[in-house]
Amino acid sequence: MAKYPADLEFDVVLKDGGTARLRPIKPADDAALDEMFNRLSAEAVYQRFFRAKTRLTPEELEYFTHVDYRDRMAFVVMHEEDIIGVGRYDRTKGEDEAVAEVAFAVDDQHHGRGIGTQLLQHLTYYARSHGITGFSAWVLPDNYPMMRVFRNSGYTLKRSVSEGVYLVEFPTEETAESLEAEGEHEKRAIATSLLPIFYPRTIAVIGASRNPASIGGRLFHNLLGESFAGAIYPVNPSASAVNGVRAYPSVRDIPDPVDLAFIVVPKQYVLDAVNDCAAKGVRGLVVITAGFSEGGEEGEDLEAELLAMVRNADMRMVGPNCMGVLNTDASVNMNGTFAPLYPPVGNVAMSSQSGALGIAILDYARDLNIGISTFVSVGNKSDVSGNDLLLYWEDDPSTDVILLYLESFGNPRRFSRLARRIGRKKPIVAVKSGRTSAGTRAASSHTGALASADTAVDALFRQAGVIRTHDLDELFDITALLANQPVPKGRRVGVLTNAGGPGILLADALESIGLTLPELSEQLQGKLSEHLSDEATVRNPVDMVASAGPAEYEACLGHLLNSDELDAVIVIHIPAAPTGTPETAAAIRDASIANAGQKTLISVFMRSEGPPDELLSDEFRVPSYRFPESAARALARAAAYGEWLERPIGSIPEFPDLAIHRARNAVDRFLADADEEGGWLEPDDVSEVLSAFGLALPGSKVAADADEAVAIAEGFGGPVVLKVVSESALHKSDIGGVALNLATEEEIRDGFERVTSVVDDAAGVLVQEFIAGGHEVIVGMTEDPSFGPLILFGLGGIFVELIGDASFRIHPITDLDASEMIREVKAAKLLDGYRGEPPGDVPALEEAILRVSALIDAVPEITEMDLNPVKVLEPGAGIRAVDARIKVRPISTSFLPGRADIPAAESPTPERA
Repeated sequence: MAKYPADLEFDVVLKDGGTARLRPIKPADDAALDEMFNRLSAEAVYQRFFRAKTRLTPEELEYFTHVDYRDRMAFVVMHEEDIIGVGRYDRTKGEDEAVAEVAFAVDDQHHGRGIGTQLLQHLTYYARSHGITGFSAWVLPDNYPMMRVFRNSGYTLKRSVSEGVYLVEFPTEETAESLEAEGEHEKRAIATSLLPIFYPRTIAVIGASRNPASIGGRLFHNLLGESFAGAIYPVNPSASAVNGVRAYPSVRDIPDPVDLAFIVVPKQYVLDAVNDCAAKGVRGLVVITAGFSEGGEEGEDLEAELLAMVRNADMRMVGPNCMGVLNTDASVNMNGTFAPLYPPVGNVAMSSQSGALGIAILDYARDLNIGISTFVSVGNKSDVSGNDLLLYWEDDPSTDVILLYLESFGNPRRFSRLARRIGRKKPIVAVKSGRTSAGTRAASSHTGALASADTAVDALFRQAGVIRTHDLDELFDITALLANQPVPKGRRVGVLTNAGGPGILLADALESIGLTLPELSEQLQGKLSEHLSDEATVRNPVDMVASAGPAEYEACLGHLLNSDELDAVIVIHIPAAPTGTPETAAAIRDASIANAGQKTLISVFMRSEGPPDELLSDEFRVPSYRFPESAARALARAAAYGEWLERPIGSIPEFPDLAIHRARNAVDRFLADADEEGGWLEPDDVSEVLSAFGLALPGSKVAADADEAVAIAEGFGGPVVLKVVSESALHKSDIGGVALNLATEEEIRDGFERVTSVVDDAAGVLVQEFIAGGHEVIVGMTEDPSFGPLILFGLGGIFVELIGDASFRIHPITDLDASEMIREVKAAKLLDGYRGEPPGDVPALEEAILRVSALIDAVPEITEMDLNPVKVLEPGAGIRAVDARIKVRPISTSFLPGRADIPAAESPTPERA
């Protein structure tokens, strides 16, 4: 019997915002499948089987529930213990075994919920990973729902009619249209599911207290205090009223429907409260109560039970162990937190994984006058995740900037896909804590040693266009700019100041982080000089000197903002007199209004009181910073984001010359004799795998003794390298297990004795052609347990870990990623021909990195790989991987959830993004 792939169980959000469980079918599903068939209408049965049918025979039930999870596959959608949908494929036998026939059935009571769409998505992803390139389906003409599912899938359909029945055929290969359709389905489903949380009409507070110091008392008071637009019902079996509002013993006793419930009761009562909410038909929960997975194994079990109850009742839940949710939209005015303050209304949405930090963040936002649209303290992220919130905020008209405080990732691949898309509409700014706690994992490859958890986060954010900040100060500095000013179109900065010292400090800070201060044209200098005293300097920075007042600020700012010589302007004011600061701030504000937000403008007011209120207007806000360096850093981050927006998306190239079957055969042969941990491929297998993917290697053969080594070298007809073959010699050069450039028989025999003597388990040597010249680099890969494969490029040879000059990207990578990886490392100048040295074949190196990415995709058994050193030869001569090591391990199926990203699907995990 085929092994059941238990890791392919997913939670999915349906079109109407409800949730369900999608998983592979299993033999024990025969009774549930029979019950589903019995619930189907006669019409639904006819559309599925093309004939009237009153029951499934035992033979049919066995056939439908016993699949091999390869050539025959079926997914079912579950609601509690009931099957409410099933989709299957059967590989065609005969001429075209790369095609499979698909069929679907959905419980009549659950039509229109997007179940067929979910089944088709998962079947397509799974079939693609098992070599099926096309689907076909027979559909009756009046089966409009099924035809709509196919038509809205984004795949290229081919339809034909035979005897009154449509034959629908389409390739399983991803297309831009199919990805767009899947993403749109996912976004709509998630946004719909979260509406009861952000826009409830009625709220119940379960655990509302008359004690104003308690969490339940503070939360209920906040909801009342901000004049929530709907009805609020306190639930407290021990009180007849709370804050003058009639209380109810249970949510079941509330006479009206309830959209959202806040649960603020001791943890032993949470499940009962959730059960009451399910019976009441509540659609959204915010569980404030702590004591779940953050507290250990017992809490983890309790949280799993809580989540199961929530999912079975088609509810969505924020938390547990959270601070709450707020929405400043005037149509709601919901302060569903126990924080002692309420932020100003604005266009910034924020998610915080820390409740306590969330309170501090709201306080800081209020002090800096950063307006908030919505705020969510996600707590343990048991259900609603950061990825869900990104999807909700993507089209939220009240949100222009998204802030994230992250402590962990649950589904980095999904985050990356969403952030790449959403970040092109709205900037995403993130603080990720725990940058150094993980350190460097123990690894047996150079790539693994160089990769850390924070390396993966950096790579993810870089590829996805997320603006990463290292602390909360920086988070709010960049947010203040992005929320109130346009993204700069370049790196040219003009500085206007009334004091030379701060202007110089700012100029130094700007140029040290990659921004430029171009000297202004004579024409622009002349315009500025008309408004300033003879002591002023107008080249850039423009130092107006201390006597400059509001009129000078407004006039000079007008010229700078209207000039096409600059992309952004920073204005500095040092109070040179007891009065005049408010007037100067008003002049800066008026200049910004006159410019109508066409150019980025930020200010530095170097005073302890903070920014003047006069910088704010209903139309535009001018961000202000206390020190020049803070303004420079914020502007540099914004400029880098602007460059990312203009950056081409890139593409993943296809290589028609790949011999995937050769690589797979080599890996399968090795794993057939390996244990469950796998191991490092033998040199001949490494050569076979790499050559199958067009990665050029020097000629090489293994020699058991010195005589055989001499004979092999004579066959190569030139100098050779000897490398000891030994299980214990992981880094051969470190222990003297490599001998280079051996040309004569005597040198080869001496080299054989030398390299085999450094270990006790030498099994011979690898005799390899010696490649002279070239630049040594490393190309590698390591499997991160959360982020999947990480691809490395850096300075190669024996110094790779010492110097650490390397760049990383998360697989899969595009042609643009490969190019940027090379340019990011400091040693990239060597490849251009540094100080008279010959340049390297950079296009061939970029192609090699992309071929490694293709290899990782085709052979998911690979967990670590080092091509080190790779010799980058002169332009046109290509590259040679002089040494290579590949580690593999067995996998249960070629469809790996950790490497897949199926829209609107989340595999179960204790930590979610």
